[in-house]
Amino acid sequence: MYPKPPLKYKEQLEKLKERGCIINDDKKCISILESVNYYRLSAYFLPFKLQDGKYEEGLSFERLFSIYEFDRKLHGILFNALEETEIFIRSKIAYFHAHKYGALGYMDKSNFSVGIELYKNFIENFKREIEKNKNILFVKHHIKNYGGEFPIWVASEMFTFGMLSKFFANMTWQDPKSLSNDIYKTNPKYVKSWLRCCTDLRNICAHYGRLYFRIFSAAPSGINNLEEKSKIKLWGAILSLKELYPFKDKWNKETLKKLISLVNEHKSDIDLEHIGFTYDWDRELENNNLY
Repeated sequence: MYPKPPLKYKEQLEKLKERGCIINDDKKCISILESVNYYRLSAYFLPFKLQDGKYEEGLSFERLFSIYEFDRKLHGILFNALEETEIFIRSKIAYFHAHKYGALGYMDKSNFSVGIELYKNFIENFKREIEKNKNILFVKHHIKNYGGEFPIWVASEMFTFGMLSKFFANMTWQDPKSLSNDIYKTNPKYVKSWLRCCTDLRNICAHYGRLYFRIFSAAPSGINNLEEKSKIKLWGAILSLKELYPFKDKWNKETLKKLISLVNEHKSDIDLEHIGFTYDWDRELENNNLY
């Protein structure tokens, strides 16, 4: 039996008060607890939690919920930019690979630099995506009319961001070099690290995970003046997205504009250090090279 019993909403509210959270409106607090899982909200208390389990003096539930709302809205802004980035990179890789190795060249182990186990893992993941999407029209069409063979420009539509990232990393050494130079005019090891960071960011956004005060599993390379402590915070992931995002002017006019507006909306409640942002973060996120 699980050692902790479930708490009723009123008990959850009292527990917050016992730990030092200031609650000015009990009814509103309970209403929020009814719509957002207590356990989900509790993660946002982490930056304010003391060693004895209580919260920093002066922390209000209103501030905590404002941070939660900041995080929730941030998901939407970043996910839109991630979606455009993913589709763009899929298109570039599929076009490059098709014209160099043919429609089904991605199924040939010799066109990759990885060992047989990693290659098998890729094929298994791809088959799993086919099974998952078997009722989608274009998948059914290729199963029925082409014996389940999918040319790379079709297959890539089923690649997850993680599969796309690994596909890029596992190509023969010359291919990532050519693609990185063609698309981003930079070193392939940098693009590889940005893709890895954006894979994590995309998965967190897609599953409504917490971005605020989070430590990421990957750190970006090749970004100037990025402090070590910020590399594995949200700041490092957003800088990676900025580098990969294909439409530089649109980034400035839409994505960055929305980010600035969101930060300004919640600036009295959030702490930029909690997400690794610098004091002049908005200028650092601006794209000056509009290629």
